[in-house]
Amino acid sequence: MISVHIAASSAVVRAGLESVICSNGAFSLEGASSVDGLQTALVQADVLVAALAQLSEDQVTALAAQPVPVVVLADIPEAPVLLSALRGNIRAVLAPESTPEEILAAVQSAAAGLVTLQPGSLEALGQPGRSVDTPLDDPLTPREVEVLGMLAEGLSNKIIAYRLGISEHTVKFHVTSILGKLQAGSRTDAVMQGIRRGLVMM
Repeated sequence: MISVHIAASSAVVRAGLESVICSNGAFSLEGASSVDGLQTALVQADVLVAALAQLSEDQVTALAAQPVPVVVLADIPEAPVLLSALRGNIRAVLAPESTPEEILAAVQSAAAGLVTLQPGSLEALGQPGRSVDTPLDDPLTPREVEVLGMLAEGLSNKIIAYRLGISEHTVKFHVTSILGKLQAGSRTDAVMQGIRRGLVMM
């Protein structure tokens, strides 16, 4: 059985989510609180479901302090915020109007360590006017795909070098090559392109 803690600013929303969780015997309600309450207490549950008016960088940071995977109900944020969320312990960003079935499926996936993304989230991670269906003229090497995955984790060149057992200079070379091949203007842009192309699994 998957235990769930619910956090929402609105008592009405909290009650609705409690009803959703309690409607399925595979889930149990560990507790409920306001969103502000998360800043002073750590959740003791398998998954935290947080209903927010809007997902911001500050909220991503606050949720990252929780020791459990998080399912967020909020309007889809801008790409940088969404990417920061996925680098942390937020495993799903669902629309506020998501169905009970979608919420329960996301909670189950989060408990299993999986990420759930809506189609709108994938669009937010893409770059307008740039096709990702077209094959790359110069595909990434296996090593570059590995480095790109570590960039998605938010790791620095120094840590990547340590993990791979290579020099920091070599990591910089790989990063430069990745940016060029993906026509990306930054590391974040490269990660977003990698996600859209299926090169990075969040």
